[in-house]
Amino acid sequence: MATSQEYIDFVVERIAPFGTVTARKMFGEYVLYLNGKGILTVCDNTVFVKKYPELEALMQGAPCGAPYPGAKEHYLLDPEDHALLEQLIPKLEALTPLPKPRRKKSAPGV
Repeated sequence: MATSQEYIDFVVERIAPFGTVTARKMFGEYVLYLNGKGILTVCDNTVFVKKYPELEALMQGAPCGAPYPGAKEHYLLDPEDHALLEQLIPKLEALTPLPKPRRKKSAPGV
């Protein structure tokens, strides 16, 4: 089951108070970017958070799962938990690096 546009819109709305949020569709599912940093993965209408050691205490007791077969285990996030979002999202943004800029391909024969 793919993630619905309505669910993505809902999650984006929940994260929007923390900065500029964009959603990028990848392989039928989504990565949510906050201020240019890919902080959340959304698959099958479920929000996944990468397991950083710095988040362990905050996410203690959170359910876990993999966003797709073969992926590392992630925390599952309830986007309706406003108190958790207020603590988690700023930490997650600080931990997540900006994506590396893509190298431009040079013209053939140059």
